[in-house]
Amino acid sequence: MNRHLGNILAGAALAATLALGAAAPAVAASSTDSLRGPDGDGSVTISGELKQWHKVTLSLAGPYAHEQDEAPNPFTDYRFTVLFTHESGAPTYAVPGYFAADGHAAETSAVSGNVWRAHFAPDRTGTWHFRVSFVAGPMAAVEPAVGEPLTPFDGATGSFTIAPTDKTGRDFRGKGRLRYVGGHYLQFAGTGEFFLKAGPDAPETFFAYADFDGTERGRKQAPRPGEAEPTQTLKTWEPHVRDWRPGDPTWQGDKGKGIIGALNYLAAKGVNSFSFLTYNAGGDGDNVWPFTARDQKLHYDCSKLDQWAIVMDHAQKLGLHLHFKLQENELDDHRAGHARKPKVIPEALDGGALGPERKLYFREIIARFGYELALNWNLGEENTQSYEEQRDMAAYIRLLDPYGHHIVIHTFPDQQEEVYPRLLGTQSALTGASAQNHWSVAHQRTLRWLRASEQAGRPWVVANDEQNPAGFGVPPDPGYAGFSGLAEPENEGRAYTLHDIRKYTLWGNLMAGGGGVEYYFGYKLPQNDLVCEDLRSRDRSWDFCRIALDFFRDNAIPFWHMRNRDDLVGNPENTNARYCFAKENDLYLVYLPEGGTCDLDLSAADGTFSVRWFNPREGGPRRKGSVSRVRGGATVSLGTPPAD
Repeated sequence: MNRHLGNILAGAALAATLALGAAAPAVAASSTDSLRGPDGDGSVTISGELKQWHKVTLSLAGPYAHEQDEAPNPFTDYRFTVLFTHESGAPTYAVPGYFAADGHAAETSAVSGNVWRAHFAPDRTGTWHFRVSFVAGPMAAVEPAVGEPLTPFDGATGSFTIAPTDKTGRDFRGKGRLRYVGGHYLQFAGTGEFFLKAGPDAPETFFAYADFDGTERGRKQAPRPGEAEPTQTLKTWEPHVRDWRPGDPTWQGDKGKGIIGALNYLAAKGVNSFSFLTYNAGGDGDNVWPFTARDQKLHYDCSKLDQWAIVMDHAQKLGLHLHFKLQENELDDHRAGHARKPKVIPEALDGGALGPERKLYFREIIARFGYELALNWNLGEENTQSYEEQRDMAAYIRLLDPYGHHIVIHTFPDQQEEVYPRLLGTQSALTGASAQNHWSVAHQRTLRWLRASEQAGRPWVVANDEQNPAGFGVPPDPGYAGFSGLAEPENEGRAYTLHDIRKYTLWGNLMAGGGGVEYYFGYKLPQNDLVCEDLRSRDRSWDFCRIALDFFRDNAIPFWHMRNRDDLVGNPENTNARYCFAKENDLYLVYLPEGGTCDLDLSAADGTFSVRWFNPREGGPRRKGSVSRVRGGATVSLGTPPAD
């Protein structure tokens, strides 16, 4: 029996309830909880700030369940989906929902209850209608042909009204959803702004945090060559507790201050992205998983995941893009079913294939976090699955994600030429690459996949998200913990500093036409990839990132209309000698990694151009050099800069 929820006044936070007028039927359940609570009555509550791009939560009083129930299992044996439709008839979003225990699990650590939730981020103002689909049956969550409607939960309808957003500045709720729009850059749907990213790729165990429920120290692992005995402790983020501010979120009293402070620090430094693994059982760290236990792949930890959501919501308000790395290399099963695969990895979901464990994992992650506005799904860190498995995963994510978020792949540098070509164009649902390369070839490798993807008919967004040598990555600031500032790898290229990273990785990617960078910290230097809790260890590098992002924004550089033209500065082989990025006959950016001057070929251009210089170490305004104007129609000298 359905009842219609009347329209709700726009813009107010509310909790409106739809009573369906029928007692819920008894639902078969296992004996996990000797004092089982009652099933819900099918009522629906809408909560949240009812504004465009803000998080709107639909809560259903559904069947009572426990995280460990088996018959039925609340995660596998119910398929809860809410169809949201704008009053105009379009758009329509089929949003997967999830079991939320008592609805307050982040605070109560509840493992049972009768609250079921779906989160929605509306992209239009006006009235939205919803309709609940609630189906029960063995493995119904991952088998669309399985299950029968469960009354009175199935079929509930209602509506609510959405007002315009009131957010500005870094808050993504003032910008809208970040979308792949068929080019080499992502675009915010609300403002039309295009996105360049910069931030940390480390620690990959960002969520191995002692304040999250059910988070355990990993199993003892052997150290890698040259690495000290690996730590098995969880993060406290203690160095960033001082960055927490009154009014910021916490849970269960004072929990969460360290990790929230770490995000505050990143936002204050002006970067706009960070990455994290959501599953690394069996991999480096071996301390992050969404399950009730590391080997309980069909049972999810409601309170832990609600606490993750608090952190992610705060990140989005701060303008920090979420880079979901969905699995660790060590548990992707190393090309399951492939000739190169020598063994089975017990932690691998379905042995690497797209089976019920993997499908459920994607569904739970998308249901709980897919409403976030600025994110990408990464198939896995240093992924080595077969291309059929990679293709199937990307297709399933694309099918399940109602918002069509950006999907990328990350693989070992020496496997890119084997892996990427088979996934370009219409061969997969991928829309980009999260590239790992030696720091010195970021420019060349970014260009390689930008051009190859364009030729294949679906231009990729290409970021440089991990820098080799693997033991060193992006070094700490000179003087931090006694570090000299010089990374000195053996047999992996010359020694280098954070300035080489700035010149050849950060600006190398941007001047190729890439989507930006995330910085990996290696495993041999202070505050390395697994143990890092002090992001100030790379404080100066974040300054360089901010300066670069500010340059493009403050000077209104139309980078989405530009392309690499190194040939115009005498560099047709795209070496690191000098870079050129151009909107031809309009704007030419020339980057000189080692300073000096150069000539620019303007023989195909008309008119007169002004020449200005910019300091990528310190930022500030553009300045005049020895040459202030040049004319098109010839190759011209850009003169010398006003200072070093």
